[in-house]
Amino acid sequence: IMQKKRLMGDTKHFCPVSLKENFVLYPGLQEHAAKYKEKIYYFSTSEYRDKFLKNPEEYVAHNEPLQAPPLRVCLLGIHGAGKTTCARQIADKLGIFHIQFEEYLQELILPKTKRKVGPSFDEDQEDDDKIPEELEDFSQTKTKTKTPKRKQEVKLTDEEEAIKANLMDNMELPPEVLDKIVPDWWKKEPFRSTGFILDGFPRTSDEATYLSEQGLCPDVVVYIQVEEDDILNRLFPPRLKKWKDRRRKKKEYKKKLKELKAKKRV
Repeated sequence: IMQKKRLMGDTKHFCPVSLKENFVLYPGLQEHAAKYKEKIYYFSTSEYRDKFLKNPEEYVAHNEPLQAPPLRVCLLGIHGAGKTTCARQIADKLGIFHIQFEEYLQELILPKTKRKVGPSFDEDQEDDDKIPEELEDFSQTKTKTKTPKRKQEVKLTDEEEAIKANLMDNMELPPEVLDKIVPDWWKKEPFRSTGFILDGFPRTSDEATYLSEQGLCPDVVVYIQVEEDDILNRLFPPRLKKWKDRRRKKKEYKKKLKELKAKKRV
């Protein structure tokens, strides 16, 4: 039996309400379909279908075709897979923004913490601070009274504490924190009209579910899969060099400390 060809709406099988309000190509479902002016429109939810039927002319094309959103890419992979390197090259080639998720989180709390936080950053900070403080103590004269330094306590908000816990201990970010970060990349300028490649998000199934529930659909998701040996070959040499540099600095500080102690005895 020959079936009559369906005449699809302006957005084809994508939801016209999601396109209009969120600037996202969200696939519609047959169970949420509606007919308007002899054309079939599919919607992502029944609520969006009802919203369309109340005022269809707001969501259909008039003099010009509907504008499609720019490219949005999520780039995933384990630590050391080369996500950031690839993301920068893709962003430059396509003329879209590169968003490194962890780096973005660091920038949100950097005005208060004054330095990046995390296991690797804390280790470096401890080594860099400890011996120079000892040198400063011994370099002061005996007659000069030394006032103890007090580290000013930084008061973080609940959201900032959650971000810090994520960076320090990989604790999952709650939805209320994600609400203040992620939707802006889809809905606000300059990302809305330019597009982006999101490096390192989503990282968990809950974060992927969050994107789906918010109607924030990437156009492409790329997962970089590499062998463990390749990652070791990439990451181990710079880590080893960093460790050697820290050891060398420690020896230099200890040598200066020894010289200052000798001078004080004289």
